[in-house]
Amino acid sequence: QVQLQESGGGLVQAGESLRLSCVASGTHFNWYGMGWFRQSPGKEREFVATIGQSGRRIEIADSVKGRFTIFRDNIKNMVWLQMTSLKPEDTAVYYCAANDAGPSRNQRDYTTWGQGTPVTVSS
Repeated sequence: QVQLQESGGGLVQAGESLRLSCVASGTHFNWYGMGWFRQSPGKEREFVATIGQSGRRIEIADSVKGRFTIFRDNIKNMVWLQMTSLKPEDTAVYYCAANDAGPSRNQRDYTTWGQGTPVTVSS
């Protein structure tokens, strides 16, 4: 089973970019579909992006489509969330998650979660 650790969060201004990183330790990272989710204060955690084991299948939430992208490197055991044109409504704690059944928009499919990294976007 993998363990996950996110990094790269911080405080940025609206319109700026940020890249979140998630490093996996353990074995067989390439067996897992990976996802990014986020939770804003007072809201439920929501899907942001997911990527399949090979990196070919990608799904992005409509709310961030065209601004965010996800990619992975199975040699480095890492997955990234590239965020551009950030908006104040993107403020949230961002979580990386692993799903041994492949990519999914459903957070219930994910068995392993990181601790999260906070992103704050000021207007």
